[in-house]
Amino acid sequence: MRPLTDTETQTLFSKLANYTGSSLSHLVAPPASSSLDPSDRYVFRLHQSRVYYVRLSLASFATSVSRDRLLSLGTCLGKFTKTGKFRLHITALDVIAPHARYKVWIKPNGEMPFLYGGNVVKAHVGRWSEDCPEHQGVVVYNMSDTPLVRLDSVILDTWA
Repeated sequence: MRPLTDTETQTLFSKLANYTGSSLSHLVAPPASSSLDPSDRYVFRLHQSRVYYVRLSLASFATSVSRDRLLSLGTCLGKFTKTGKFRLHITALDVIAPHARYKVWIKPNGEMPFLYGGNVVKAHVGRWSEDCPEHQGVVVYNMSDTPLVRLDSVILDTWA
């Protein structure tokens, strides 16, 4: 387990900024009103091409475990592909959702068709964030504010 290099950090932050926007700084440095010890901040660590979001104290304890014995640590945000691109995993949803800039809420009658791979019909949308640009990261919620999935927005015609 090691810290991210500069290019890896830039790739990761550009992907996260697609979903969180300017609140990306809250992931790295929690707000001053937080109950956490300032020296025990959250960091990003790389282990077997997977990026983990973990507290610094826990990451320092993990250095005593050998690399082949360490399976996972903290929250897995995603993995780097062989070409250097970063892919978010569904486990990153708990980290991204509170800081998401653009959100869409789906009505209960549209949840299951959407989760089984169907498109979102306009009648199934309960509400959404205003001014969402095309190809921007969006977090999809159900009406009880439980995050379901994250995806890229595609704006279609009203007749599509």
